[in-house]
Amino acid sequence: MPTLKSKVYYTNLRTKPGRSLLDKLGSMMEKIDIKSKFKEGELVGIKIHFGEKGNLAYIRPNFVRIVVDYLKKFNVKPFLTDCNTLYRGTRSDSVSHIVTALENGFNYVVVNAPVIIGDGLRGNNVKRIEVNLKHFKTVSIGEEIANSDGLVVMSHFKCHELTGFGGALKNLGMGCASREGKLAQHSNIAPSVKKKSCVGCGVCVKWCRHGAITIVGNKAEILAKSCVGCAECILVCPKGAIVINWNEQVPILQEKMIEYAYGAIKSKKDKVFFINFLTQISPACDCYGHNDMPITNDIGILLSEDPVAIDQASCDLVNNQVGIENTALKTGFKSGEDKFRGVYPEIDWKPQLEYAEKIGLGKRNYEIIEVS
Repeated sequence: MPTLKSKVYYTNLRTKPGRSLLDKLGSMMEKIDIKSKFKEGELVGIKIHFGEKGNLAYIRPNFVRIVVDYLKKFNVKPFLTDCNTLYRGTRSDSVSHIVTALENGFNYVVVNAPVIIGDGLRGNNVKRIEVNLKHFKTVSIGEEIANSDGLVVMSHFKCHELTGFGGALKNLGMGCASREGKLAQHSNIAPSVKKKSCVGCGVCVKWCRHGAITIVGNKAEILAKSCVGCAECILVCPKGAIVINWNEQVPILQEKMIEYAYGAIKSKKDKVFFINFLTQISPACDCYGHNDMPITNDIGILLSEDPVAIDQASCDLVNNQVGIENTALKTGFKSGEDKFRGVYPEIDWKPQLEYAEKIGLGKRNYEIIEVS
């Protein structure tokens, strides 16, 4: 008996008078049975990347407004959310994060919903979800995301230097992880101290609740055996002297990310759907403070209740494009050739999809249903 295919709805970017792209997204939203998915009064997070300051490839807030207004028709209470970053940047604490979101247009006047950062002021408000998988027994998810009744995962689909591509699965697995969860995915050893930058002020020593940092010779030193991997010292150091050891092997990082994606929706798997924007397909993550020019033409918008199917379909649609010359794309210009390996030749992006299907997150077998 043939395996049923997951449905992936698609609309291209063609428009005409009286029928804008916002209207087309509204028509796509009608493919989700909101009444059966969410109850009145439920708190539904719209998981989105607000874009690092200086990056302009993120999803436009106008599109988010369409999703918010559609949910509100059913008396659902939507809010926009993301978790703080592991690295020091314009989204590494909730104050900076919300300011960046507002400056990038995600304010109430535009989107008609509040911004609530998923893991709290400094990224340490977490809920540990039991998963019992290959790499993790539990995963550390931002508490407000874990406590939400459901999720709409809106992802800007692009290339990524560690996972090959970034779409729905990465938005779930990396994006919903707390700071300690992000560190656990990227590294298997404790952070380290840049001795030249450290002034021995002792702020990190006072902050560490586990006694894992001490001052030796007027310099901070992290005791690896005592470090629990919360990564809070990275943020609180006033000199930026505590740094991440980005040492995890790529195949393992991908599997770890998928296990976090599994944990993020474990308790609400039937109360989640996904929207991928295949626009401005940039060669790197939106976490950079810039975005290089796209490697292909814009393609369209996808919607599905299956995160594996929507990412597989997104990969296939990108690879079916003709690559743009004089971009970060170095090989794979022809239709059907691998665009992700054309940017990052050493990164095999397929294992994450295979592992996600293996642990039951979704199916790689899909059918495209076009919404005109």
